[in-house]
Amino acid sequence: MKKLVAKVEVHDDKQKSKAMQVISGFGGIESLNMDMKDKKLTVSGNFDPIKVVNKLRKSWRTEMVTVETS
Repeated sequence: MKKLVAKVEVHDDKQKSKAMQVISGFGGIESLNMDMKDKKLTVSGNFDPIKVVNKLRKSWRTEMVTVETS
C-alpha cells in the first residue's frame, strides 16, 4: 500500500476533474482526494508513484511532495 501526495497546478474544478480522471485510469488505485486550497492530490493504493507523477506532468506542473509505503 502506498500513499502519494503531489502538488498539482490545477486552477479550476474542470482541471481538477480531468486530473483525477487521468489518475483513476491507473490500476491499483484505491482512493483519490484533491485539496483545491493547497493544490495537493493524495493517491492511495498499490501503484507506481513515478508513473502517476509523470502522467500528470504531461498536462500540469506537478511536484512530488511525499511517498509513504506501508
